[in-house]
Amino acid sequence: MALGLSASKKAMVETGRQVLKDEAKAVLAAANGLGESFIQMVDRMGALRGRVVVVGVGKSGLVGRKIAATFSSTGTPALFVHPVECLHGDIGVLCPGDIVLALSHSGATEEVCRFVEQVVSRGYFVAAMTGNSSSRLGCLAGLVLSVPVREETGPFGLIPTASTTAAMALGDALALCAMREKGFGREDFALLHPAGVLGRRLTLRVSAVMFQGEDCPVASPETRVCDALFVMTRTRTGAVCVTDPKGILVGFFTDGDLRRRLLINSDFMTKPICEVMTRSPRCVSPELLADDAARIMAGGGFDNMPVVAPQSGALVGLLDERSLLGASY
Repeated sequence: MALGLSASKKAMVETGRQVLKDEAKAVLAAANGLGESFIQMVDRMGALRGRVVVVGVGKSGLVGRKIAATFSSTGTPALFVHPVECLHGDIGVLCPGDIVLALSHSGATEEVCRFVEQVVSRGYFVAAMTGNSSSRLGCLAGLVLSVPVREETGPFGLIPTASTTAAMALGDALALCAMREKGFGREDFALLHPAGVLGRRLTLRVSAVMFQGEDCPVASPETRVCDALFVMTRTRTGAVCVTDPKGILVGFFTDGDLRRRLLINSDFMTKPICEVMTRSPRCVSPELLADDAARIMAGGGFDNMPVVAPQSGALVGLLDERSLLGASY
């Protein structure tokens, strides 16, 4: 904590810290309580023929909307419906193969329980996410996912805080476990997220951001080091790719290599670059996801990497750290 804070400011920070601790405890309690009911729900989601229809009112309704959105984006079709609207006609949204996930921390929310009574009478399976397994909702449901929060955080112990945080986390756990059971992978995720930064991270390929053509620095093995530096300077890439007459990559030389050489001696500037280049450098494919390439570059401490055709080894471009950042992927 920063020094010099007034007593009221210190109390504010301590209150905020206690709220976070209380909510963390609630999530941990939910994690420790996972068992057969959780497994059954994930299995049902994995074998689902319809959708997960999520219902709730108030803060539980807001959490339910988020859970439904997470389900849908991770391979489990879902939608949120308001139980009151359903009791006035919207119950017709339910289709064969759907299951219902009803949220109510008390398990006694009248609108939710009345809706659940209706769908159970129609033969739909209902799972309840509640803090009271023996409640009216818990007794109506075919399966109970427990959110064991005895008291909310805050001065009154009444404001939905710890319970909503734990319920949202439990929804995330269901979504990610169902995703794994379905074999829902990165390619599937990318199809559902074509736009925005996340979409670009999942779809952008190296070929879209690499330097190529005249912008790709290339030299022959016989090129003098001093002449190769002019190529590096012209393209502003800080590296040069060395290729044989057929365009096959045979080496790589970077400004980092140059600096390390200069620390030893400077009499190599007129030598052929083949004598100082790195042979068999780490390369990437043009079809590799830019996000994966960025991880490789960060892990290896690389600023640049040659891009080569996987089968032939022919140079097709140069990937530069700046081009990845400029793509805002």
